[in-house]
Amino acid sequence: MDEIEKIIEESLNEAKEFLKDLISIESISGAGEEKIQKFIYEKFKKFGECKLVEIDENIKNDPEYTFSDKNCDYSLRKNLVLEIGKNEGNVLILNTHSDTVPASNWEKAFFPEEKDGYIFGRGACDAKGQIATIYLILLTLKKMDIEIKGKLIVEIVIEEEIGGNGTLSLIKQGYKGDAVIVLEPTELKITPANRGAVWFKLELFGKSVHMGKIWEGVNAIEKFFYLYTKLKDFERKLIEESKNFPLFERFKQPVQLNFGVIKGEGWPSMVCGKVEVEGGIGFLPNKTLDGIKSEFEDVIKNCGDEWIVSNYKLSFPKLHNDSYSIPCDHILVKTMENACKEAEVIPVVEGFIASCDARLFNKVGKMPVVVFGPGSLDDAHSDNEKIKIYDIKKGCEIILRTILKILGVEK
Repeated sequence: MDEIEKIIEESLNEAKEFLKDLISIESISGAGEEKIQKFIYEKFKKFGECKLVEIDENIKNDPEYTFSDKNCDYSLRKNLVLEIGKNEGNVLILNTHSDTVPASNWEKAFFPEEKDGYIFGRGACDAKGQIATIYLILLTLKKMDIEIKGKLIVEIVIEEEIGGNGTLSLIKQGYKGDAVIVLEPTELKITPANRGAVWFKLELFGKSVHMGKIWEGVNAIEKFFYLYTKLKDFERKLIEESKNFPLFERFKQPVQLNFGVIKGEGWPSMVCGKVEVEGGIGFLPNKTLDGIKSEFEDVIKNCGDEWIVSNYKLSFPKLHNDSYSIPCDHILVKTMENACKEAEVIPVVEGFIASCDARLFNKVGKMPVVVFGPGSLDDAHSDNEKIKIYDIKKGCEIILRTILKILGVEK
């Protein structure tokens, strides 16, 4: 056991208790992050220059901003930024988020439990376990009593679960790095490519009449049934075009067209005059966000039904996460592979099948970014969310070794 492993082991219990404290603070995305951000600030301020950074309400005018059903007020909720080092070389950003999805069906979601080598609770792996991993990194760095040549920027952001508005704000405020690691549950796999996802809202308008004069009406439900087959053809085409795309080969269906909500407007004895359909499209880096939107609408425009073509409205008002990828031989990827080997973890490089804030660093900030962290997507958002304590320890070691290689050490 070398010095890094020894100090990590010594600090692990403190990191575990920190994670339990984080889980016990309810921080639902878009409303409840104020308390947890202040709590993290009090814990992180001993490590370096730490501040809570305000989010300008004008961020809502940015084309990359993601709206939600909540009225997101930024007067109290802020991002956290911690800076360590001398800024005489490379700049590395560690980014993760404090917000979680709700836990309406899980009574013990905010009562953390340690059992069989795991910690259970809402946010355990997505992404409070990632914050605890960063905390363990910071504890270890402090105890090692070393001085970093470059600069390490730690970002704990809000609203990742909504679509990344916290991270977008920091990028627009000028926080830049030569490399970025976004901590999400990847099972300690190095993921330099990210699936994209966009939510759509499709409105189809018919002609509502009493069912006794059904021949005079146009049923919007029936029109959608017709269009549905065309859209499923589009999904099959998308799947075929994305087959065996590098880093996503092992996944059964990494791209998809999903219908999540269908609402008909009317009465049982009335011909339906309007249908609203909401869903999502998952896509790989062989497609762009704008391209997917355009292809989806082309299906409607060319569906062969003149009524549909003249009586629809398509919008993308909520989640709109682009895909991205960086080369597998990028210095960040190779450095992390070497760090895995030093930590006695077999390096695995593959794509990340969920969308996250990483694409904002790449697409908006023009920065090379990798997604990496302990925990599994299988547990994220579940009513049995958990993270393996051993993986937090190993995740810490791998990232810490990466930090030291990329930023260098003064003493």
